[in-house]
Amino acid sequence: MADQRVFPHHLIREIFEQPEGLRRTIGPRVSQADGQVRLEEVLISREELRALRRINIVASGTSRHAGMAGQFMIQELAGVPVDVDYASEFEYRNPMIGPRELSIFITQSGETADTTGAQREAKRKGSHTIAISNVEGSTIAREADGVIYTHAGPEISIASTKAFTAQMACLFLFALYLGQIKGKVSAEVSQRYIGQLLALPSKVEVMLTAADQVEQLAELYYRLEDFMFLGRAIHYPIAMDGALKLKEVSYIHAEGYPTGEAKHGPNALIDYRLPLVMIATCDHDDSGSTLRYEKNVGNLEGFRKQGGTVITLATEGDTKIPQIANNTFFVPKAPELLSPILEIVPLQLFAYYVAVKRGLDVDHPRNLVKAVVRE
Repeated sequence: MADQRVFPHHLIREIFEQPEGLRRTIGPRVSQADGQVRLEEVLISREELRALRRINIVASGTSRHAGMAGQFMIQELAGVPVDVDYASEFEYRNPMIGPRELSIFITQSGETADTTGAQREAKRKGSHTIAISNVEGSTIAREADGVIYTHAGPEISIASTKAFTAQMACLFLFALYLGQIKGKVSAEVSQRYIGQLLALPSKVEVMLTAADQVEQLAELYYRLEDFMFLGRAIHYPIAMDGALKLKEVSYIHAEGYPTGEAKHGPNALIDYRLPLVMIATCDHDDSGSTLRYEKNVGNLEGFRKQGGTVITLATEGDTKIPQIANNTFFVPKAPELLSPILEIVPLQLFAYYVAVKRGLDVDHPRNLVKAVVRE
């Protein structure tokens, strides 16, 4: 466990606590020996889970970005359609949900009013509900049909970091669990994924060793006022959260976009004054295809021709991306569905160091609170 006395702020301490939080969240719930995920806290029968026709994930802010990543995980491993909603909008759009559906509500505090209100609306309409929360006994946990706790430990800084990675781990565990119940995931595939899950904390520790490199990069960019973050598929939510972290703690305008959408408008903004942070890890799907990677390389080359300055995240061992980008951080190899848990770490560090160099209160950003309640 990281020693709080070493760190000048809660935020940086909590970033460094992520490996331990992941170990506590993952370890007790898996068995590599038999390839099983155990989620006894999901108090919904296997028969009801097997009969699900749709899943709704509802959350706000960083928790919603975790839900967006979870959408890819669940659809890939369990074959169930997943929608992701803003908690703040859920009650106002007359959501068309009901029996044989599951609604998952994600909130670090368990007290976010929009999210608890959305859960009550889902229950009123007959949907099963599961909460993912970091706080035992919280409102959302008490009122859900089942709860999956993140064991990240108390998160004090307003900007969420360790809760986010633990939420994504919980969503992957649920996706694998549901995939097993529905017969979509073999024991062999499950054992392989569990081995990769258990390896994540050590890989995050490797990412944290790059903190000095990230701080040096922050020195180059902290005076700028605009950033664009880009990612494809499951990496898009990570681009979104990287942009959100920078906004929250440094007050820099930052936007997250799907990489392919840049040509539909944002390209007009790209020049030397707008740094791009691009997630360009090499993603092999089950067929061994590198289509997304090759598209990323093509986009990256295009951005450089436009005069753009590009910071990239690339997979360890990649030699092509660093030759094109201005700056590159390497991410340990991992299955595509798990790589977001690694990719967010340098983006969290970057936001932190940029904010510190701007002389800001990183733990208590202006106008923000830890749990949003109704006025």
